[in-house]
Amino acid sequence: MAGSGLSRELVLRAAVGVADEGGVGALTMRGLAESLGVEAMSLYHHVANKEAVLDGLVEVVMAEIEAAVAGLDGSGGWKAAMRRRVLAAREVLLRHPWAPGVFETRTGTSLAVAKYYDGVLALMREGGFDYELGHRALHALGSRALGFSQELFAPDGVEVPEDAVAAMAEHVPHLVAMIADASHGGAVLGWCDSQAEFEFGLDLILDGLERLRAAS
Repeated sequence: MAGSGLSRELVLRAAVGVADEGGVGALTMRGLAESLGVEAMSLYHHVANKEAVLDGLVEVVMAEIEAAVAGLDGSGGWKAAMRRRVLAAREVLLRHPWAPGVFETRTGTSLAVAKYYDGVLALMREGGFDYELGHRALHALGSRALGFSQELFAPDGVEVPEDAVAAMAEHVPHLVAMIADASHGGAVLGWCDSQAEFEFGLDLILDGLERLRAAS
């Protein structure tokens, strides 16, 4: 492919493909160029560096999320509509399991992410929230509004030796027993983020917010 045929959108779509196949760790400027059949220098006309590529990945994923939530049924009240919105966003992230990690590393405020949260707030306003409760709701939902929950612990896939687990049990017995007992089956976006756990937390927050909204 000739370098003149490149565009920023084409480069970012290729980057998504590389990340989907091998994770963000597999994404390098050289590897991205190879996937497009061009020299690495050709990419710099469209993306300044890898950080710019990662910023662009957020844009691509957010565009997919916005497309997924655009046609959702708004019936059943704000809580049902919000639940559908969040789970639709999660379906997009499950197609790109590397995306939550990229979202967490972005230091700037993405307009695409801000617009999504503006839509979340608009839905709550339509449901009777004032801005004060809407503000608190956004804090309570956090990343969960986008379809994933930030990990309490981040072991990064490191296997802990059995003797180390035994030693830990002396100091944190309840955590060790909980981890041994927990089932992490189902759709996962992280170490402990199964679909069942995600929906449990989401429903807990939405139920609490509905009680606050009804009482205000």
